[in-house]
Order: sequence, then structure tokens, then C-alpha cells
Amino acid sequence: MDTLKIGFIGGGNMARSIIGGLIADGRNPNTIWVSDASQDQLDHLKQIFNINVTTNNDAVAKATDVVVMAVKPQIMKIVAEEISCTVQDEQPLIMSIAAGIMENSLNKWLGGNVAIVRTMPNTPSLVQTGATALYANTLVSNEQQNIAETIMRAVGLTLWIEEEKQMDAVTAVSGSGPAYFFLFMEAMEEAAIKLGLSDKAAQLLTLQTAFGAAKMALESQESCATLRQRVTSPGGTTEQALNTFEEGKLRILVEDALKAAANRSAELAQQMGE
Repeated sequence: MDTLKIGFIGGGNMARSIIGGLIADGRNPNTIWVSDASQDQLDHLKQIFNINVTTNNDAVAKATDVVVMAVKPQIMKIVAEEISCTVQDEQPLIMSIAAGIMENSLNKWLGGNVAIVRTMPNTPSLVQTGATALYANTLVSNEQQNIAETIMRAVGLTLWIEEEKQMDAVTAVSGSGPAYFFLFMEAMEEAAIKLGLSDKAAQLLTLQTAFGAAKMALESQESCATLRQRVTSPGGTTEQALNTFEEGKLRILVEDALKAAANRSAELAQQMGE
């Protein structure tokens, strides 16, 4: 793994986050390559990380053992077809972090019979606290699975799924999920201000409470349901608030929201693959 050469096609925020995580974990910058259409972007990455940079996507595919496709989904087909001959010759592991691009579409654009790991990181990966689901096609070896997992662990938690169709559920839960929590925290802040707290106090108390609850849940062996029950005293303030949520059918609303996100994910994947 130490001598493994990792390439990124696309040098945007997610690629930059993964590169930063890899270097923080001790990876030699000389083993990392990035290509991007923007020379300014490349100069910035070179200055921060002292990695190899180029505007030539094919050069990255030739120079590395793992190619992370980090371009926007809308241009994935063009970029994949551009490097397909090199991929067929060199047979690197291909990793995709593009939402909505199915493995079979990417495989076809790359010429077929390519080892591909599709990943779905979320935006907290930008601060190394992400949640990433991974799916490997049948051509990916156990060693390559370990490599892919190690790369994505640089930005947070990783989880393998066995069926690619589960990516739609992953998108609904963790891919889109940060926005749900931002909305809930936004609503809490607004309500706290109406109850008389200052803007700053409302923000700090809301954010720290959200962070603390998530940390407790991650570090506990108990379910979220059990943790909720433990902090809910009969007849107390928490129970009153929770009863209000239940009366408003919060659970049904959340289920409907996730179904809507998953359905849209499936629709977009079909459109992107056409």
C-alpha cells in the first residue's frame, strides 16, 4: 500500500478532502497524482500537498495503480471514454465517487471488463467525518477491496454493500442526510430564538447538542431508541416535546422523505446511464 500510486481525475472539494486525509495518514505525496482542467486548481493542490499534477487525464491513468474518478456525473462519460484505451492496457482499479453513475455504465464507457468500486461519500467527508458506502463489481479482488476501503477511510467511516441497487437507499440516508440534519438544526435555532435566546446562544446550543447526541450514539452499544428512552423522564419536558413530534407524524414524514430521495436517485441513475 505504501508504494501504491493513486490518481484522481478531478481536483474538486471531495478529491482534495481525500488527498488531505491520505497525506494526514502518512501517505507519500509523490505517490499521488491529480488531473484537472483548471491550472489554477492544480497549482493550489500542488502548493498545499506537493503532489503530482497535470491537465492530462490519460497521464494519470497511465501513471497510477488506482484511478479515482472525481469528476461531475454530467461529464463522466466523456472523461471515461477519453481514458478507456489506457485503462484497457494498464488495468488499474477504478473508483468512482460520482453520484448516480451505475457500475455497468462506467464499465461500458471504459471499454468493459474493468475492476470498479463505486462509492457514495457524503459532504462531512470534507472535514474527515464522512460516511461512505462502497460497492465492488465481480472483477475487484480482495486486495483491491482493501485498497479502496483504506482510501475512503481517510475521510471517515466506510461500509460495504452487496447489491448496487442499495446505493439509492444509501443516497437517501447518508448522501442526502446531512441536509436533513441541517434543516432540523436550522428549525431548532429559529425556535430557540423565538423562545428568547440570542442568535449566538441558539446556534451554539443547537450545534453542540447535535454533536453530543451523535457522539453518544456512535460510542454507545445501545440503540437510538434506548438512548432516547433513557433521557425521557415520564411527565417531563423531553416527553412533552417528543409527544408533539409523534402527534405531528414525524416518523411518517421522515420515511416519506427518504423514499422520495431514493426514488429520485434511481431516476437520476437511469438518466445518467443513457
